[in-house]
Amino acid sequence: MANGYKMIDDKLVQLTDVEQKEFDDRNKEWADGQSDRDLVELRTQRDTLLQQTDWTALGDVTMSDKMKTYRQELRDITKTFQSMSDKDFKFPDKP
Repeated sequence: MANGYKMIDDKLVQLTDVEQKEFDDRNKEWADGQSDRDLVELRTQRDTLLQQTDWTALGDVTMSDKMKTYRQELRDITKTFQSMSDKDFKFPDKP
Protein backbone atom coordinates (compact mmCIF):
# COMPACT_ATOMS: atom_id res chain seq x y z
CA MET A 1 0.00 0.00 0.00
CA ALA A 2 1.35 3.40 -0.95
CA ASN A 3 2.25 5.92 1.72
CA GLY A 4 0.20 9.05 2.25
CA TYR A 5 1.30 12.60 1.57
CA LYS A 6 2.16 15.76 3.49
CA MET A 7 2.57 19.38 2.47
CA ILE A 8 6.04 20.95 2.60
CA ASP A 9 6.51 24.46 1.21
CA ASP A 10 3.20 24.20 -0.68
CA LYS A 11 4.34 20.97 -2.33
CA LEU A 12 2.85 17.53 -1.89
CA VAL A 13 5.52 15.12 -0.62
CA GLN A 14 5.04 11.43 0.02
CA LEU A 15 5.49 10.26 3.61
CA THR A 16 8.48 8.07 4.38
CA ASP A 17 7.80 4.55 5.64
CA VAL A 18 8.69 5.69 9.17
CA GLU A 19 6.36 8.72 8.96
CA GLN A 20 3.57 6.56 7.58
CA LYS A 21 3.98 4.06 10.42
CA GLU A 22 3.89 6.86 12.99
CA PHE A 23 0.77 8.29 11.33
CA ASP A 24 -0.93 4.88 11.25
CA ASP A 25 0.02 4.16 14.87
CA ARG A 26 -1.42 7.50 16.05
CA ASN A 27 -4.64 6.91 14.12
CA LYS A 28 -4.97 3.38 15.54
CA GLU A 29 -4.35 4.65 19.07
CA TRP A 30 -7.02 7.33 18.58
CA ALA A 31 -9.52 4.85 17.15
CA ASP A 32 -8.81 2.32 19.91
CA GLY A 33 -9.55 4.98 22.54
CA GLN A 34 -13.02 5.79 21.18
CA SER A 35 -14.85 3.64 23.71
CA ASP A 36 -13.01 5.36 26.57
CA ARG A 37 -13.92 8.79 25.18
CA ASP A 38 -17.55 7.70 24.74
CA LEU A 39 -17.75 6.57 28.36
CA VAL A 40 -16.22 9.85 29.58
CA GLU A 41 -18.80 11.79 27.55
CA LEU A 42 -21.63 9.68 29.01
CA ARG A 43 -20.38 10.19 32.57
CA THR A 44 -19.96 13.93 32.01
CA GLN A 45 -23.54 14.29 30.80
CA ARG A 46 -24.81 12.07 33.61
CA ASP A 47 -22.89 14.10 36.20
CA THR A 48 -24.39 17.32 34.83
CA LEU A 49 -27.88 15.90 35.21
CA LEU A 50 -27.10 14.80 38.76
CA GLN A 51 -25.70 18.24 39.62
CA GLN A 52 -28.90 19.85 38.40
CA THR A 53 -30.80 17.94 41.09
CA ASP A 54 -28.22 18.05 43.89
CA TRP A 55 -30.30 20.67 45.67
CA THR A 56 -32.97 18.03 46.26
CA ALA A 57 -30.51 16.11 48.43
CA LEU A 58 -29.94 18.99 50.87
CA GLY A 59 -30.83 18.36 54.50
CA ASP A 60 -33.68 20.87 54.53
CA VAL A 61 -35.41 19.32 51.49
CA THR A 62 -37.45 16.12 51.49
CA MET A 63 -36.55 14.20 48.35
CA SER A 64 -39.47 12.50 46.65
CA ASP A 65 -39.33 8.80 45.84
CA LYS A 66 -39.48 9.68 42.13
CA MET A 67 -36.43 11.93 42.49
CA LYS A 68 -34.58 9.22 44.43
CA THR A 69 -35.35 6.74 41.66
CA TYR A 70 -34.30 9.20 38.95
CA ARG A 71 -30.98 9.96 40.63
CA GLN A 72 -30.30 6.25 41.22
CA GLU A 73 -31.07 5.45 37.58
CA LEU A 74 -28.60 8.16 36.55
CA ARG A 75 -25.91 6.71 38.81
CA ASP A 76 -26.57 3.20 37.49
CA ILE A 77 -26.70 4.10 33.79
CA THR A 78 -23.05 3.12 33.16
CA LYS A 79 -23.82 -0.41 34.36
CA THR A 80 -26.00 -0.86 31.27
CA PHE A 81 -24.53 1.55 28.72
CA GLN A 82 -20.98 2.49 27.71
CA SER A 83 -21.89 5.20 25.22
CA MET A 84 -24.76 7.52 24.42
CA SER A 85 -24.64 5.91 20.97
CA ASP A 86 -25.53 2.47 22.35
CA LYS A 87 -28.75 0.94 21.09
CA ASP A 88 -31.75 1.92 23.24
CA PHE A 89 -29.73 4.49 25.22
CA LYS A 90 -31.82 7.15 26.86
CA PHE A 91 -31.35 9.14 30.03
CA PRO A 92 -34.20 8.61 32.48
CA ASP A 93 -36.94 11.22 32.51
CA LYS A 94 -36.58 13.84 35.20
CA PRO A 95 -39.61 13.91 37.50
